[in-house]
Amino acid sequence: MDINFDKMQGLIPAIIQDADTRQVLMLGYMNKEAYAITIKTGKVTFWSRSRQAIWTKGETSGNFLNVVDIKNDCDQDTLLIRVHPVGPVCHTGTDTCWGEKNESVNSESSNPLLFLSQLQDFIEERHRLMPEGSYTTSLFKDGLNRMAQKVGEEALELVIEAVNGTDERMIYEGSDMLYHLIVLLTSKGMRIEQMAEELMQRHNPNWKKH
Repeated sequence: MDINFDKMQGLIPAIIQDADTRQVLMLGYMNKEAYAITIKTGKVTFWSRSRQAIWTKGETSGNFLNVVDIKNDCDQDTLLIRVHPVGPVCHTGTDTCWGEKNESVNSESSNPLLFLSQLQDFIEERHRLMPEGSYTTSLFKDGLNRMAQKVGEEALELVIEAVNGTDERMIYEGSDMLYHLIVLLTSKGMRIEQMAEELMQRHNPNWKKH
């Protein structure tokens, strides 16, 4: 991505938007180092003009901004960063820096599909912290082959329930499969949204199989 850091003496504004609700959460500034750290870690990192220092949002509060994607504007000097926020964004404790509630008509209560993104955020935190006693941690420790095997095992159990079981058990086993798939994606540095985007592309009448 070609970004022009020269217009504002090495800084560019970064607009932070919730990837699900589309609410604008805050505005910060990045220099080249902050941008590079954001790309490397997947956590939004700014240059603090008041402290004259690099800071990762959430490094003290735990309220990280997990990056979904980054877009550059037409003049290549302003970023739009879509995120999944962990907790309130503003230091005052509100959801946004404008005191607004971070919600939309497509909240989890009306669209449970949005929870999949939050679930992966949680699994990514497990991957980063690796807390003892966590089943998710044990999967990461067992390695890629075991994670892939678990997806296959749960998929087989889903098929068995679909053919000879009950609807309730089919939903149960399908949920197990989906959870283990998200763990596998996380281990590979990928997101469940990438699969959704692939399906969206396939829905286009002009889509051609790879």
